[in-house]
Amino acid sequence: MQHSLSKLGALALLAALPMAVFAQSSVTISGVMDAGVSHVSNQGGKSNLRADNGIGVPNILFIKGQEDLGGGMAAIFQLESQFNLSTGASLPGNNLIFGRQALVGLRDQRWGTLSAGNQYEFMHDALMFGGFDSALTYGGYYTFRQGPFNALAVPNNPTGASDFDRLAGLARVANSVKYLSPAIGGVTFGGMYGFGEVAGDTASSRTISLGSNYVQGDFGLGAAYTDARYSSMGNGHDGIRNWGLGARYRLGDYKLNLLYTNTRNTLTKGEVNVYQAGVNWQMNAAWNLGVSYEYMKGNAQLAHNYAHQGNATLQYWLSKRTDLYLQAVYQKAGGDNATTQAWINGLYGPGSASSTGSQGIFRIGMATRF
Repeated sequence: MQHSLSKLGALALLAALPMAVFAQSSVTISGVMDAGVSHVSNQGGKSNLRADNGIGVPNILFIKGQEDLGGGMAAIFQLESQFNLSTGASLPGNNLIFGRQALVGLRDQRWGTLSAGNQYEFMHDALMFGGFDSALTYGGYYTFRQGPFNALAVPNNPTGASDFDRLAGLARVANSVKYLSPAIGGVTFGGMYGFGEVAGDTASSRTISLGSNYVQGDFGLGAAYTDARYSSMGNGHDGIRNWGLGARYRLGDYKLNLLYTNTRNTLTKGEVNVYQAGVNWQMNAAWNLGVSYEYMKGNAQLAHNYAHQGNATLQYWLSKRTDLYLQAVYQKAGGDNATTQAWINGLYGPGSASSTGSQGIFRIGMATRF
């Protein structure tokens, strides 16, 4: 009998051990989803009413986890799967279940975070997540950059210029190692290297990205640089180089933001400069109004094409996680060619550009987070 009790006690102890380990670890599942209807004034010469999703926020399922290793250090992982809400298909392709992000790493309270995998770079992290782009707070996917700049010819891009300054995170960096510092006097900084994996030529098809943020109370600054090379450009020694600066300030119920980005094709020398200003007004606990303006200007290699774009979004928050919104977007484009076409971001496929130099979208949608 005593032997049986000892055996039962040992089994109870063994059963308790995994629970003790689990208590120091966590796995969370969360996500964001958006659906709505958009009216496009001119899409290939005709107006169009379309059921569009992933505009106010992208449709993404997040799986995040960490294990406490002691001494302020933790092992972390993150998986992100983007999908088309209308069809359930994964994006950007059905063979990429976690094509948005897939990473594993270590986080230390004193030394920062080191991670490896398929990850965002610092144009996205430092400038978009830093709160310097109106699209993060209220503008959504239509507010990110695109226009009459398809001659930028960004590789692996649905239009050649969608999200050309990379803030939306449309392009991630595979086979990458990334470091992010802890906050030191309000400053964080980081760097990333994406391995090109070309034997004997470490400079071919590689990606380098750097970023930094400064936050002090209601004021913030951000800066980022990314040089991504592609095997299809100059034998892997040319690519798309981006850099940008941002500033933001909260003044009572108003959030103000300024953003500048520069995008350059190092092979063709095509270049676009972007200037954005926005204000977000929290009218009360339920109502929010955001308005932004951006000017995009290409150089001679892009026929001096330009686009003015205005964005306005009125949100009504049903709860802290769910909102209904009305959005209006208008783009006016021009350039050296009389046939320059306006083209708002998020409209893909043949004939998605306007047949003229102007294009407008009115949208009603709903977004939720869980």
